[in-house]
Amino acid sequence: MQNIKTFIYYLVLLSNTMEAVSLKIEDGFLKDIEKTMKKHRYTTKTEFIREAIRDKIRDLEKEEALLRAKKLYGASKRKTTDAQLHKAREKAFEEIDKELR
Repeated sequence: MQNIKTFIYYLVLLSNTMEAVSLKIEDGFLKDIEKTMKKHRYTTKTEFIREAIRDKIRDLEKEEALLRAKKLYGASKRKTTDAQLHKAREKAFEEIDKELR
């Protein structure tokens, strides 16, 4: 699996669609990053930081989807049965799942 990630990483590096971003990190934080990189077998800081950013974006998208679901849950003023609520929840989670894939 690591070989595939490394291959994809270098394949992306060969692409001319990337923009360089400069980042300043405190020494203590950088040492924590390097320790974690070694523990989880990341080969470069760039690879580690990119994956961390992707994970953060996914987390924020999930959070937004859950907030939308919460708003939908309390939006109806008509009386609904438990079966209707169950069906509506299933549909909402299916839509959220599609968005997050």
